Amino acid sequence: MKATLIKIIDASFVDTTIKIQWRVQTIRASWKIVFLELRDGSGYMQCVIESKHVENFDDISVLWLESSLILQWEVSKHPKKDEYELQVREVEIVQSAKDYPLGTKSDHWPEFLFDNRHLYLRSKTQRSIQRVRDTIIHATYDWMRSSDFTKIDSPIFTPNACEGTTELYAVKHINDEVVYLSQSGQLYLEAAIASVGKCYDFGPVFRAEHCKTRRHMNEFWMMDAEIPFIQQEENMQAQEQLVRYILQDVLKKNRADLVACGAPIDALEKITFPFRRITHAERCKELEEMGFEIPEDGDIGSDLEMQYCQKQEQPVFVTNFPIEQKWFYFKEDPNLPWTVLGADLLAPGDCGEVIGGWTRIDDYDLLLQRMQEHKLPIEEFQRYLDLRKYGSVPHAWFGYGLDRLVRWLCGVHHIRETIPFPRYNNRLRP
Repeated sequence: MKATLIKIIDASFVDTTIKIQWRVQTIRASWKIVFLELRDGSGYMQCVIESKHVENFDDISVLWLESSLILQWEVSKHPKKDEYELQVREVEIVQSAKDYPLGTKSDHWPEFLFDNRHLYLRSKTQRSIQRVRDTIIHATYDWMRSSDFTKIDSPIFTPNACEGTTELYAVKHINDEVVYLSQSGQLYLEAAIASVGKCYDFGPVFRAEHCKTRRHMNEFWMMDAEIPFIQQEENMQAQEQLVRYILQDVLKKNRADLVACGAPIDALEKITFPFRRITHAERCKELEEMGFEIPEDGDIGSDLEMQYCQKQEQPVFVTNFPIEQKWFYFKEDPNLPWTVLGADLLAPGDCGEVIGGWTRIDDYDLLLQRMQEHKLPIEEFQRYLDLRKYGSVPHAWFGYGLDRLVRWLCGVHHIRETIPFPRYNNRLRP
């Protein structure tokens, strides 16, 4: 008999004989009966095993969590819940997971759980977080394809930085040249728009920072999108459409997962579109009115930004950052000189920035001037200048951090919980 996935079991299965298989999630044994919850990756199901119906009952009653089983017999309606259970008559013990280290009911320190991440991924909370992550990824691909974007795979080895930082992972190439692990694929997408038009990439990126905050890691995943012939307001509208699509998909497909990881479902359901737009100067004024002290240069740090977001109930676009705070290729806003045409999308709660989106400089001479002002090696960026020399067009970019989106939608305290195997300043294993 072929095994049945737990997720498809419904009222039509009642009184039919099925087989389910895999791992013990929880187990409660008494003298003549065992109640265990089986997990098969697709869902969970309570299984009732009575001593009078199975010959190997004594072996079953002493099983540990995560033991592997194959169970058979009839499906019945749960007497108290709106779900179904299995009345078991046949049990095959595939493997008894004796001394499973996470099997006790005592609390474990976070670092112990990260040391045993390969096992902790089996927890209900982690399973739910990773399922939400999967939905976000697929929703992004679906929206991009329906919006006529083409996926472009940017390289992970790059010859230089794209964001004016020196905190890069240096790698010795096979020809002895020093290259770097990519911190973003966006500069390569600009080359691709001349070929395929609207495009995006999606993959791991790396920052060699001593990340100690709840929003940063050394290895994380980003989606970058590039759009030709677009104005900044249209750019923000595209971001709203993508967020709306992702949010609706997660609420539709992952409600049980959101409950399992303690997500703010009510708050997510109350999110309205379009999002509010405020300038960086207006946000500084709001913070001052809240009693916060703003640095003289107006550079809002991570802690202050998170405190601002804690006061918000809706996402908000912050626009027109001072030009000296942003990278060399961002365009100045002609209506607000010395500020850039772009925005960060801040999520409510303590999540902070989840998306950034900016209009590019498309003029060759101006871009060259900005590179010289930033003392960049022109020869390393000649290919980037070529894009302005041979058929330049107005264009804009936006990108989101996948792990930050997961953190926001799941209501997770620390970003390290959002990725299967996190990498940060003192964590390289497992």
